[in-house]
Amino acid sequence: QAASPLHPVTVQCQEAQMVVTVHRDLFGTGRLVRAADLALGPDACQAVSAVENTVTFVAGLHECGSSLQMTPDSLIYKTSLSYKPTPTGNLVIVRTSPAVVPIECHYPRRNNVSSNAIRPTWVPFRSTLSSEEKLVFSLRLMSDDWSAERLSNGFQLGESLHFQADVSSENHVPLRLFVDECVATLTPDKNSLPRYALIDLSGCLVDGRSDEATSAFLSPRPRQETLQFVVDVFKFAKDDRNLIYITCHLKVSPVDQPPNSLNKACSFNKASSLWVPVEGTGDICSCCETGHCTVQG
Repeated sequence: QAASPLHPVTVQCQEAQMVVTVHRDLFGTGRLVRAADLALGPDACQAVSAVENTVTFVAGLHECGSSLQMTPDSLIYKTSLSYKPTPTGNLVIVRTSPAVVPIECHYPRRNNVSSNAIRPTWVPFRSTLSSEEKLVFSLRLMSDDWSAERLSNGFQLGESLHFQADVSSENHVPLRLFVDECVATLTPDKNSLPRYALIDLSGCLVDGRSDEATSAFLSPRPRQETLQFVVDVFKFAKDDRNLIYITCHLKVSPVDQPPNSLNKACSFNKASSLWVPVEGTGDICSCCETGHCTVQG
């Protein structure tokens, strides 16, 4: 559908990039916006072309500061088109308001491919092994009762974040999921500063050690391939930005392998002042206090 005053912003989600076309009559008032006042994404990428009444942006799915959200069925690339009017002629006033248009491209995580023309009589072992090695991880914000994924990612201080980590373990021996680490940052780069560790030391929910926090893993698990944890909402001190990125590293081990100091999920119990594992013996959590988590032998 072509960009028009009725549909001023259109998006084509292609295999490796998105094409955003903007009609310069952005507000449907007949007043055309300047192409230079439009930008794509947090990195403020500029348009690749401006022809008559339309402006076109072309960006790779990972470019211009876009973010990626994963659900069990979809990959969702998110960015936004921003309009920031600058004064022209009279440098004192502007006649339009700034605007932000959210943009999303959804891609299925699973596809079935079939062919009636080719009927192989055998499947190479290497192909079978490759298929079995594929694991599908997901990390979602859930509703307070854990019944469904949370529709909004906006929170108020005093509320709690309900995280659910999952792995799809089809064609595998039974697996147990762990959250190795989670860090919060103000940018998508998990190594940027400031950064705050929520989970660290191979599965210690260190945020629960804070005096004012009640963060913890839920026990028992609903399934071995699922791990749920709750974190009290927070924001970075001395920073007015309200958007926080949380990046987590998920991993699995066979269910028949006992949890150890590198494969564990440990919460701090303030009543007993002890670290408690979701499963396994209490000694696997002792390194959460010492800060040196290794496996002997």
